[in-house]
Amino acid sequence: MNARETILARLRAALDPTAPDRAAPNPAAPAPVEVPRDYRRDGPVDLDLLVDRLTDYRAHVHQVAEPAIADTIAGILPVGAIVVVPPGLPLAWLPATVTALADEGLDTTAIAAADGVITAAAVAIADTGTVVLDGSPDQGRRVLSLLPDLHICVVRAAQVVANVPQALTRLAPHRPLTWISGPSATSDIELNRVEGVHGPRTLHVILLP
Repeated sequence: MNARETILARLRAALDPTAPDRAAPNPAAPAPVEVPRDYRRDGPVDLDLLVDRLTDYRAHVHQVAEPAIADTIAGILPVGAIVVVPPGLPLAWLPATVTALADEGLDTTAIAAADGVITAAAVAIADTGTVVLDGSPDQGRRVLSLLPDLHICVVRAAQVVANVPQALTRLAPHRPLTWISGPSATSDIELNRVEGVHGPRTLHVILLP
């Protein structure tokens, strides 16, 4: 029996408890340990904490009412900027000063060449300063928030939760989740910080009441 056959036999044995080559249970093995699930699942939502966390991560936070979204975006992007938007993004959010490319199968070259991307969000977590996208129509494919150098994300106060366990109750595990805590950043062994390597260099969060 070669290595391939040995591995396949072990897989079959693991999947079929009646398989003759399945190893017998070891009576000396320790019993499985029950993992405690008593971590904190609730808590007050603190929008100021979310803003502090996002700012600490070097994101730019704009607290405005919904009618001011377009003007806020116009102040962020230069006149004539080309932005990629998911197909379900509200058109009222887009200022007349930019050109929007709806993602209806755009190739990665066009997405990467855009001046930025505008999306909504699924959840924001105050404790960690994290914004989560789940691929819904107003958030789009994961690639949209990874290739452009600038990401503008609109978050409603009702989407903000206190902690990660609360966020998980609102998210579907089968969705393509993207967890964003500030702009993309990494550092080398000397702790030299570099932004924009694995995603956008600049993150703007528009926080609605």
